[in-house]
Amino acid sequence: MEPTKKRRWRWMSLTIMVVVGASAFWWFWAADRVESMETTSGAQLKFRANGELFEVYQNQKWQPFFAKGVNLGASLPGHYPGELPITREDYMRWFAMIDEMGANVIRVYTIHSPVFYEALVDYNRRKEGDPLYLMQGIWSPEELLIEKKDAYLPEIREEFRQEIKDAVGAVYGDITLPEKPGKASGTYRANAGKYLIGWHTGTEWDPVMVQNTNRLHQKVAPYQGKYFHATPNATAFETWLAEMVDTVAMEESKYGWQHPMTFTNWVTTDPLSHPGEPIHHEDLVSVDPTHIEPTQWEAGYFASYHVYPYYPDFFRYDTTLQQLKNDAGQIDTYKAYLRQLKQYHKNMPIMVTEFGVPASVGVAHLGNLGRNQGGHSEKQQGEIDVELLQEIHQEGYAGAIVFVWQDEWFKKTWNTMRFELPEDRRSLWINVLTNESLFGVLGMYPNKEGVLTIDGSRTDWDQLVPEEKQRLDVQVPGVDEIWMTHDEGYVYFLAQLKEEFDPAKQQLYMGVDTLPGGNKHAAQLPGLTLDEGLETLIALGKADESQIQIAANYDFHARLYGKRYGMLAVKEEEQKDNSGIFKPWKLAVSLEMEPPDSKKYYPFEEVEVGKLIRGTTDPQDPHYDSQTAWQAKGKVVELRVPWMLLGFTDPSSLSVMSYEDDGKSFTTKTTKGIRILPLLVDTATKQIVGQKTYAVTKLPMYTWQGWEQVGYHERKKQSYSILKKAFHEIEAPVKIGTQP
Repeated sequence: MEPTKKRRWRWMSLTIMVVVGASAFWWFWAADRVESMETTSGAQLKFRANGELFEVYQNQKWQPFFAKGVNLGASLPGHYPGELPITREDYMRWFAMIDEMGANVIRVYTIHSPVFYEALVDYNRRKEGDPLYLMQGIWSPEELLIEKKDAYLPEIREEFRQEIKDAVGAVYGDITLPEKPGKASGTYRANAGKYLIGWHTGTEWDPVMVQNTNRLHQKVAPYQGKYFHATPNATAFETWLAEMVDTVAMEESKYGWQHPMTFTNWVTTDPLSHPGEPIHHEDLVSVDPTHIEPTQWEAGYFASYHVYPYYPDFFRYDTTLQQLKNDAGQIDTYKAYLRQLKQYHKNMPIMVTEFGVPASVGVAHLGNLGRNQGGHSEKQQGEIDVELLQEIHQEGYAGAIVFVWQDEWFKKTWNTMRFELPEDRRSLWINVLTNESLFGVLGMYPNKEGVLTIDGSRTDWDQLVPEEKQRLDVQVPGVDEIWMTHDEGYVYFLAQLKEEFDPAKQQLYMGVDTLPGGNKHAAQLPGLTLDEGLETLIALGKADESQIQIAANYDFHARLYGKRYGMLAVKEEEQKDNSGIFKPWKLAVSLEMEPPDSKKYYPFEEVEVGKLIRGTTDPQDPHYDSQTAWQAKGKVVELRVPWMLLGFTDPSSLSVMSYEDDGKSFTTKTTKGIRILPLLVDTATKQIVGQKTYAVTKLPMYTWQGWEQVGYHERKKQSYSILKKAFHEIEAPVKIGTQP
């Protein structure tokens, strides 16, 4: 090619590249634009707190905005939050589902990994319509605060200030965070600031820490910052908080933006008085949002609270809340509380940034109107969450952010955590008795989900590869075959009987042996004689008969709250080995309380969690019930049992609760496996069908290898579609009495 032609070709190529590059840049820039308003000081505003409303700048004017949100955790099954295992692909998939659900806000409690912000920016650039907005939480030094009980200590202030700086830098894509255990790290270059709805500073405050901080620093002058100040009646802790909120504002102002500010608060430290609260600790001290005010922060400031319907206990006991009825004509203490809280925060927006109930077998607290912390099916979870959402909206709040998007296996709950041993392996299995693990709208199910369906059919069992199941050669009258398998959540059983199973005529019992000790006979099974004891006894029959019970001397609920704490009556004969007594499986929901810890005496409360529901686990079936444990059709009986109900403290390491008990702490044993003794009982005669003497030690044992990696399936729960309908129906509040 001649030199002139070469030069002409190079110029043409360069011109094409410039045009294409310019077009790509224009598309990139246009797609990334977010309409905002510039203040007289030159700051950009997209959202603002105005009067009692939250507002968004849209179509060149300020319009009311109701935050319909979902909290997003940082973990996946098999991991703890500090490991930050969630990938960009996970986030992109989740954002689409959250968007489809009708949510407009995602709240995170702390700094996520760079891929979170990259994915959020990318998702919003691609989507049509309004973006998914971000409420960024800033984690306070919670453990140090609780340990030291003084927020003013230099190491606490400096750690919190650094966390604030890191969070602002992460959101605006302008920081590189070094690796640090339990913390997000990496290079942040995606600017998610334009999608921010507000800053949510701090964590739920420990009341003893707050009280001690106020006592130690009662003479401190109210903080006067550039953008926020504490009012003259602010406490020392509120003054400290004003300084931290002002620090967030100062850091954000460097990027030319202002967003509404709030700090994390909860019912325990609200500014209201609760005369019906039984525990002094729960109404000890207030952290009052009205004692902090913006100075030159045009985006404004709002109050936010975590409000659950079952905690603290005054939701059940406080008569001052028992005057208001809901739309169904029921006395509703949650609605009454929302109204009182709203009335206190006059002329400022208020949001509930955590609310909800879990879909779990386990229960940890009781609430009015059945709004307990646990014990709900996925359908019930969705229905209750919607009731709470609608009440928050009806009472004039600026937003409601449901807790939480995904199930989190690592979580612990006060009434099961002593039984989960070793503690550092919680993330490797899902304990459905631990309700905190199952608040998610997106279910994180163990690996047999979608593989085995409890529906009374053995077809899916027959399709399992041989390595995934084990046939137990148990010679018992009336029983042809026993098969077992397991996953991270359950032990599964299939019994093929010789005749069709009819609960009106028969009961099917399964005795479970995992270690030496227990009952070699049982009151429910007259005449039974065994050479080794059983730890648990499963009964399947009519609805009121189907349950799992635990040997009385093995019952670690009774051992903890009876023998150790003296809150339960423990009969001497029940503590003997081979007593023949099996007791219902229970969890504590409220400890015995008496002065001086409480205002008056309150008895110990417990609930049964061993009931076994007959149904189907097929989510496509209109009769689906996530609490289903068993089903029978013809001669086939299928059953799944949560690991802990069989005495397991960690199935991934084959750890079971030991019979040994020094009265101070529980110990575990490593089991060799599970032996099962199936027995049919004639309903009319109450007698065991066939022989009554068995050598349990000769029974085949179901065995498995421990695991360090988990398999799981994510699926939208029934609650997702129920919330979706409600989210799409809720509108922004009417704009009344606000500034132009």
